[in-house]
Amino acid sequence: KLITASNVEHFYKRPLIPRSELIERREGIIIGSACEAGELYRAIANGESDEKILKIASFYDYLEIQPCGNNAYMIASEQFPNVNSVEDIQNLNRKVIHVADALGKPVVATCDVHFIDPGDSIYRAILMSGQGFTDADNQAPLFFRNTKDMLAEFAYLGEDVAREVVIDTPRAIAESIESFDI
Repeated sequence: KLITASNVEHFYKRPLIPRSELIERREGIIIGSACEAGELYRAIANGESDEKILKIASFYDYLEIQPCGNNAYMIASEQFPNVNSVEDIQNLNRKVIHVADALGKPVVATCDVHFIDPGDSIYRAILMSGQGFTDADNQAPLFFRNTKDMLAEFAYLGEDVAREVVIDTPRAIAESIESFDI
């Protein structure tokens, strides 16, 4: 019902789901906090109060962090004056983990994969250029990373935390989902 509504009733350039409908039909759905474009990561990056950040995060079932390269564009962007280095991005990810710990929520490291191999970024650049993006040639590294790659990406968190967010928590979430035949 949500997918149909997002494509039929709320489509605007892409399928959209209003929060009110998501809340109404939330039973049986696992909701993550999303990438840097999500409200939680943006609130943290913009230096919102801890109270506001905790309120935002409480809506989600798990919180998400991504490799620093995915968000490296924030360093040069005037939209994020508090982000000036890779270390700042690492600290944003650490803050997500801190918020999750405060709320007793799991954290999952994701890739936000848009293409399989690094060289495939050219195809995404072509698509984005056709959509009018002036920075289409400046692609984030949104390629597929295996477990070893992801553990290396999050090594700055320490071996135990990296393993938790890359392997243990995603596995626990996957194992909590019932299978069903379509």
